Amino acid sequence: MLRLTHYLHTLLHPATVLPARPLSGPVLIWNLIRRCNLTCQHCYSISADKDFAGELSTAEVYAVLDDLHAFGVRVLILSGGEPLLRPDIFEIGQRAKAMGFYVGLSSNGTLINAANVGRIADVGFDYVGVSLDGIGATHDRFRRLDGGFGLALNGIRLARDAGLKVGVRYTMTEDNAADLPALLQLVADENIDKFYFSHLNYAGRGNKHRASDARHQRTRWAMDLLLDACLAHLRAGTAKEFVTGNNDADGVYLLHWARQHYPAQAAALQQRLQQWGGNASGVNVANIDNLGNVHPDTMWWKIGLGNVRERPFSAIWPDTSHPLMAGLKARPRPVHGRCGACQHLAICNGNTRVRAWELSGDFWAPDPACYLSDAEIGVSAGAYPLPELTPWQHIPLPQSRTEVTG
Repeated sequence: MLRLTHYLHTLLHPATVLPARPLSGPVLIWNLIRRCNLTCQHCYSISADKDFAGELSTAEVYAVLDDLHAFGVRVLILSGGEPLLRPDIFEIGQRAKAMGFYVGLSSNGTLINAANVGRIADVGFDYVGVSLDGIGATHDRFRRLDGGFGLALNGIRLARDAGLKVGVRYTMTEDNAADLPALLQLVADENIDKFYFSHLNYAGRGNKHRASDARHQRTRWAMDLLLDACLAHLRAGTAKEFVTGNNDADGVYLLHWARQHYPAQAAALQQRLQQWGGNASGVNVANIDNLGNVHPDTMWWKIGLGNVRERPFSAIWPDTSHPLMAGLKARPRPVHGRCGACQHLAICNGNTRVRAWELSGDFWAPDPACYLSDAEIGVSAGAYPLPELTPWQHIPLPQSRTEVTG
């Protein structure tokens, strides 16, 4: 995850680059339940509105919490499915908070209502993230629920008004890219704290819909819009948290952007981005699914590393006997081709391995969603052609308008 607001703030307010502070344990996204009231197009867990057998009991969840805390994990994102469908979600949240975890709630927002928002607030979730795929009918089409946008927006408003930090998560494809400007305006108008821009990852139903993955020029357009919006809020003193995820080439794009607009600060930014280190799957990001299976992150559900019922997470996570984990934990990672030749491997860390694997069957092949030019990554023109994914329809979009002074 690239924290755009943080890095743009350092460009506007230069300061000494301090040594990075290592995490005591990975950020854990925990899919406590697979059931969901929606069937979204790009769902990585392929959830449905039915019960799934074999999910961890409350007692088993508590035992895992104890092990996670002892291992050094301090950040939990409770997800699903829809976590609000789990009857013990508030008890789990309260226990995790009492143990000292930072606890986020990842919801589709439709089940946040006047009857339960008080309980959500009483737990003291540090963050409530709600997915929006566009405005109105666009969102409803992606979520396959008429009126879903209104329900989700009402949930966001209720959580915001209850004093919770709220954010919008958005995954861009060719089918909803045109809604991005309106979503950014919604974040401003509704006083929403955070906007998480996610690139499409090829997992679950997202893999089936990769034909609508945003093409490279569209991705660059979106990044410019995000930079515009983030800078505008910083300058107005209404700073919001803008982050991107699932395409670590964003860090290199930001560096090139800074070299153009803030050249005096680019060297310091490069140091900070190298400290960030790009893709953290299998290292600083972990996942436990609803059945207790451990994965390198939420997009790797096809590959299990072990089950917390059979072996504690603290024993599974450091184990590098699986070749995927051995490579993910290596620095540099054993990527090859265009990624291996990239001069900025220290920043992006080979980008998102699951996309490369889904397309080629090779964990370490180039990531086809890298949208940087050969010149931007320092390789000879045409030396490492990326595979053509799918053709895409040209949809005219408004120009971004980056207006900055160095």
